Amino acid sequence: MKKRLTVLTGALALTLIAGQAGAKATAQEAERLGKDLTPVGAERAANKDGTIPEWTPGQQRGSLSGEFPNDPKIDADKPLFTITKANMAQYADKLTEGHKHLLSTYDSYKMNIYPSRRVVTWPDEILAATKANATNCELLDPDTPNNCKLGFPFPIPKSGAEPVWNHKLKWRGEAVTRYNNQMIVQPNGEYQLTKLIEDVQFGYGSIQNPVPLNKGSGEFLKYLSKTVAPPRLAGTFILVHEKAGTGAEGRAAWLYSPGLKRIRRAPTVCCDNPYEGTDGHQFYDQVDMFNGALERYNWKLVGKKEMYIGYNANRIAGPQTKYKDMVRPRHLNQDLPRYELHRVWIVEADIKPGTSHTFKKRRMYIDEDAWTIAAVDNYDNRDQLY
Repeated sequence: MKKRLTVLTGALALTLIAGQAGAKATAQEAERLGKDLTPVGAERAANKDGTIPEWTPGQQRGSLSGEFPNDPKIDADKPLFTITKANMAQYADKLTEGHKHLLSTYDSYKMNIYPSRRVVTWPDEILAATKANATNCELLDPDTPNNCKLGFPFPIPKSGAEPVWNHKLKWRGEAVTRYNNQMIVQPNGEYQLTKLIEDVQFGYGSIQNPVPLNKGSGEFLKYLSKTVAPPRLAGTFILVHEKAGTGAEGRAAWLYSPGLKRIRRAPTVCCDNPYEGTDGHQFYDQVDMFNGALERYNWKLVGKKEMYIGYNANRIAGPQTKYKDMVRPRHLNQDLPRYELHRVWIVEADIKPGTSHTFKKRRMYIDEDAWTIAAVDNYDNRDQLY
């Protein structure tokens, strides 16, 4: 486990489903969407003891511009209990290995557990497209979705790669501008701040003019970042055009360096190459929890499990929280994060023979409602947490 902390802005169903390609859902399976399954494939019902509530459709907020979404009802919640080093064994089956390590290593680390609130909702167009995708969209191989349009491609996943594609293609609007501040925090609490301005266009998620994904076609994302601090990196630009596929067929990237004063193709903007400004503590394919081609791994859908994951963390993400309130030696100020019990899909990725990556194994925990990778346990070649 690395000794420096990178702070970035951002009951198991043991049905092992291996294999790399996935079959379409049957018409009978797709009819469950909007009934016992939510319109995007989550279990609608509460869990047996009611600690995970039933999903009910939420109010759509519409367009947000220059606003930070919050919910006073959620923000008023109080913790139900707190997990610490002293009582973690009681909750171990619902904790990621990463959280177990932090709890057992640092006496100051804790997890405040709040009431679970299933507030995720989507535009009607996304729900309709998701139902259509269920019986039309297919994964020809881990990097080749085919006949997919606008909605979640695989609401009823049957292979390990499919939930990852749901994460990659989840609807986030048609475009976003983000002011992204990243920190490398030293054990003594001192940190280096890197400031980015990021612009992203989600072609696949354009409700008015969606870019469909078919074999060999479909540019689903365009990304441009500009580094504005620190001075040694200021003026660096990275441009990415992302398609389904591997290598240059999947990602075209360019880098402008103010030192060189020229634009060059950047095939290294991928995989386990270090991300600019992180001193080697974050790889390009860790941005957004995971991005890029899936080709280096064998993917397995392990099943579903109830886990404590970060959720509805308005306090830590909102403008009212300053860095001095957030950053602490060794880990975040754990008074700020909010954790809830949710059902997650567990996906395991094991490195393929003959390929290489710093991470020999990745275990992803993907929220059933949002199809967002909520947490990842990464392992190095010694099978140690990274």
